[in-house]
Amino acid sequence: MEIDEKIIEEIVNEVVKSTKSSGGEVAATGSSAGNLGIFDTMEDAVNAADEAFKKYLHCSFDDRRKFVQAIRDTALDESHLQEMAENTVKETGMGEVHYKLAKNRLAAEQTPGVEDLYTSALNGDDGLTTVEYSPFGVVGSITPTTNPTETIINNSIGMLAAGDTVVFSPHPKAKNVTIKLVQWINEALEKAGAPKNLVCTVSEPSIENTQAMLENKKIRMLVATGGPAIVNKVLSSGKKAIGAGAGNPPAVVDETADIEKAAKDIIDGCSFDNNLPCTSEKEVIAVDSIADFLMFNMKKSGGYELKDPDQIKKLVELTTVDGKSPNKDFVGKSAKYILDKIGINVGDEIKVIFMETEFEHPFVQVEMLMPILPVVRVEDCDKAMELAVIAEHGNRHTAMMHSKNIDRLLKFHKMIQTTIFVKNGPSYAGIGYGGEGHATFTIAGPTGEGLTSAKSFSRIRRCVLCGVGKELL
Repeated sequence: MEIDEKIIEEIVNEVVKSTKSSGGEVAATGSSAGNLGIFDTMEDAVNAADEAFKKYLHCSFDDRRKFVQAIRDTALDESHLQEMAENTVKETGMGEVHYKLAKNRLAAEQTPGVEDLYTSALNGDDGLTTVEYSPFGVVGSITPTTNPTETIINNSIGMLAAGDTVVFSPHPKAKNVTIKLVQWINEALEKAGAPKNLVCTVSEPSIENTQAMLENKKIRMLVATGGPAIVNKVLSSGKKAIGAGAGNPPAVVDETADIEKAAKDIIDGCSFDNNLPCTSEKEVIAVDSIADFLMFNMKKSGGYELKDPDQIKKLVELTTVDGKSPNKDFVGKSAKYILDKIGINVGDEIKVIFMETEFEHPFVQVEMLMPILPVVRVEDCDKAMELAVIAEHGNRHTAMMHSKNIDRLLKFHKMIQTTIFVKNGPSYAGIGYGGEGHATFTIAGPTGEGLTSAKSFSRIRRCVLCGVGKELL
């Protein structure tokens, strides 16, 4: 039996219509149609986000609020939290599951939404002027391997609250967890009635895809969370850019501090997710008169002190590349794991490896991103503050100080000029974990936006209504 070609064409057309009406998508020739925000090419991802933005412009603030809540809810689903945490550690080989749980929960719960945006108004004889936050459009966001899901949750909430759509270019070593999270977000948004493809990414992250995003004219803003190289690349793109770069946070301890509390705070902050956050304590500079007591209490709080110069040298050779950069094989690894590699066996209670060093030591000067903490002894607090400013390398990221002397705290925070300055607490208090203030995992030191939120991803727009008489106001 022969079937007329016209009949075959009609059947195919009906199947296509049926697929579209049921929520599926059909790829056009030469392009990928996407699967819950996942696209084969960066160009397709950006085009999809651009089309989504045109629709999103017509959504209300209440719609945005509803969509942001949908992201929060799906990120806080217990099964999603557990899967993200376990798979991030498994895929990246960095950090600890219980810390990932805490960080993802923090991002979902304490990232500001539309409440971060407000409109101011001026009225007078000549009319009414409002100044409001307006979206940029499609934002390109580069996310790190150190905090992959946390950054995506954080930026998705902030950017969608601002009225933008977003295309993520994740680190290739966090590809699978990123794709899964973006799909969960899009499923939740679709159920909430949002336009499709508000949040997009590519199926195969790469340097080439990131470059394509930087060059795409439909990307109106770039947000990079990572090391100096990628931040500098984004800042030279010619687009509006937010750079969240590296840090090397010092912790200063003077003789007036509560030393036992300071020791615990320093160990807790340094060990948080095996020192992956750029906010974490990277070196301690302590006044001589309390240095021994501080290190004694650091041991009580989960620190393991290395005193043998040969062991310290072996640790440097193991965990750095010629003492100039961290060995990536040990970034985000536990203190127990690292110590085992130099022949020292310890229990799970050991969270940080510390040792007394000179100020010029590689562990002081290099941001290690692992729970290795040098302690530098100095004669007085003025010298401690002076060296801390040098050790921070002008990143203007994060610094800590433990002191009961208000004048010194004030002096140091003016000297160090960091985006985050924590007084008498662990570093993570600065990102809203055990400290007041909203959370973020995109801390814009180089470009000055600070702890980013929806306002950071918005343009300032003035709307002027003329010809309204004084008597009507």
